[in-house]
Amino acid sequence: MVNLTQRQKKLSLTPKREDLPTMYDLPSEEVGEPGLPDQYHPIQAQLLEQTFQPSTYPSDRVFSAMDLNIYYDAENTKRYKRPDWFGVVGVPRLYEERDLRMSYVVWQEEINPFIVVELLSPSTQREDLGQTRRDIDEPPTKWQVYEEFLQVPYYIIYERERDYFRAFHWEGSRYQELEIANNQLWLEELELGLRLWQGRHNRIERLWLRFYDAAGNLIPTEAEEAERERQEKERERQEKEYERQEKEQAQTALQELRDRLIAMGLDPDNLPSNN
Repeated sequence: MVNLTQRQKKLSLTPKREDLPTMYDLPSEEVGEPGLPDQYHPIQAQLLEQTFQPSTYPSDRVFSAMDLNIYYDAENTKRYKRPDWFGVVGVPRLYEERDLRMSYVVWQEEINPFIVVELLSPSTQREDLGQTRRDIDEPPTKWQVYEEFLQVPYYIIYERERDYFRAFHWEGSRYQELEIANNQLWLEELELGLRLWQGRHNRIERLWLRFYDAAGNLIPTEAEEAERERQEKERERQEKEYERQEKEQAQTALQELRDRLIAMGLDPDNLPSNN
């Protein structure tokens, strides 16, 4: 399994957990914040969420979410960022093994996200690409949070209008852009890959970003797995039906032969031997 302790920001001066607000208490950083800008964002993020299945971790120690607040600074508990999608390994799928999360609070979870994906849009492009800076008294940008506060190992940016994605890997203290070959990226630590796929998802045909396994096979969604099982059952049904029809045809042919022999005055059960 991946040892992420070297990539996590040290919070040695953080107050004790019981003294901090929980995910249920933390307020919003912005007032009147708009929701997702279009239909595409949640559908693409859902595909990432359903196919993020690292083989190096059991499924109950993998958490991913779309459009969920990440509270990243114990000294400024109102500050958060909301990635289009992010994945974490080594944490319970359920908060404290029992509840769905309403947000992700890093000083409580004690493990930072391993991968973040931002889906570019005109209103957020400059911030997502780290092309904007803010004053010291303002909340940092997403790029700053992912790179400086959370030190997320993999930061992915997908431009759906031009159908390409870029990948940045946290090395030392900064992001270094990775080379993307054949529109796919292999995450060795998780034995999981990320690539562009032309296909039909949620009844929409287009190019999608999704995960694949070490054999190059796409990780199926729940709907795809259900459809595969349906097709497998249908194939088995058809095979059994074909076998039944063949058996019936053989029995019919045998009966017709017996009837012809009887019509010829021969006993089908006692035919004369050639010897």
